[in-house]
Amino acid sequence: MKPEIPSIELSLRDEAATRALAGAIAPHLGPGFVLYLSGDLGAGKTAFTRALLRALGWQGRVRSPTFTLAELYELPNFDLYHFDFYRFAGSDEWREAGIGDYLGGQAAAVVEWPEMAEGGLPDPDLWLRLAYPDDDPASEPHAATESRTAHLSGATDRGRACVVGIADACALGLLAGVCSRPRSGPSPLP
Repeated sequence: MKPEIPSIELSLRDEAATRALAGAIAPHLGPGFVLYLSGDLGAGKTAFTRALLRALGWQGRVRSPTFTLAELYELPNFDLYHFDFYRFAGSDEWREAGIGDYLGGQAAAVVEWPEMAEGGLPDPDLWLRLAYPDDDPASEPHAATESRTAHLSGATDRGRACVVGIADACALGLLAGVCSRPRSGPSPLP
């Protein structure tokens, strides 16, 4: 029987809350950890990654890998690859690019737009989906609000430990600007 995938839904009020969430996730990362980031254009995937890298000790510039496909960050304790698959047309491109060689190895990986690889990627440890409140395109223009909804799902022991740690921190009020809305029951990964 497959273990239940714990998940939590969070409300991120502003960019400071996004940084707080990234700071809470950062201690769970290490060699081989894979984090998927999903969300519409402008939902904050690269901003989250920038905050995550800062929390991990990166002092340099953080570049979006939209056109380069990947950026490598040599951190104090491990390396981290930041991938962006937005421009992929399918899993064949992912395989031809040799990305599989970089996932689950000695470096951690953050993958934006994993759905563009059409299921060709291994399961992540943690999946973070960022969305605008109510994710309703007919609502106010997205640029007018900084708030986001974040949905975290843990698929491995490390990912599950991260979700539980975030839920506990939220329950104790330790994450400024981050409100927890726990979901009931298992959350299947898409």
